Amino acid sequence: MMVIKIGGGRDLNLDGLCREIARRHSAGERTILVHGGAETTDELAAALGHPAQYVTSPSGHVSRRTDRRTLEIFEMAYCGQINKGLVERLQRLGVDAVGLSGLDGALLRGPRKDTLRVVEDGRVRVLRDDFTGKVEQVNTRLLHLLLAAGYLPVLTPPALSYQGEAINVDGDRAAAAVATALGADTLLLLTSAPGLLRAFPDETSLLPSLTANQLLIAFDYAKGKMKRKVLAAQEAIHGGVAHVIIGDGRVSQPLQAAMAGNGTHILQSSAMAQTQVNHAS
Repeated sequence: MMVIKIGGGRDLNLDGLCREIARRHSAGERTILVHGGAETTDELAAALGHPAQYVTSPSGHVSRRTDRRTLEIFEMAYCGQINKGLVERLQRLGVDAVGLSGLDGALLRGPRKDTLRVVEDGRVRVLRDDFTGKVEQVNTRLLHLLLAAGYLPVLTPPALSYQGEAINVDGDRAAAAVATALGADTLLLLTSAPGLLRAFPDETSLLPSLTANQLLIAFDYAKGKMKRKVLAAQEAIHGGVAHVIIGDGRVSQPLQAAMAGNGTHILQSSAMAQTQVNHAS
């Protein structure tokens, strides 16, 4: 089984990827597609007069400030426009895709953060009334029912808090939770870059392979949103997923390219990969 996560960047080759997923599905391969959509959400938020705000945690992770109005706009973009657009693409290709958010059937559940610590102007402050959290539970029964019946799940945040509230969760980490819960062989994180870069934004500085023991090194190289992908990879690997790929979603055949060895491949042990990682001088 493969779990594929895509972002919402305009330069991702969605047509090419959906054709590849359709071929994989018709061959009987089980696939789950998870998506984000930050760019579309930002555009919608600006159009509705509630511009997006991003905050940085003390550890350097960047996330969306999610008040209640932002959460409503987030749902419009993620659960509506993007999710149903992907389902439509796949249905045109003969794939019986089913679009679900983490709210549906309590598919993705976890705690809502009571407070959010952020850094502003060099000082740490605490935000309250923020609807963010993380995924701790996956309704694998629902996913197995869909897969066994021949459907292809297309999943998106938000998740459901333990108090029954919608919460904004990171899509990469949600995909890692799904891959872990289902015992997937591979988690593919497609992005608008060749993979993890040693010297961002130099696309010739790709790190082609890492082992689980080298993931801490990867955090030294990850910049911006790539930090979340490395964190998701770490969680998936520690959860038992054998193979995580951070691949280029812009190419003509993103899935084939990733499986052929392009991108950054993260594996459980050195016996599974020849690493080319070392500290830059």
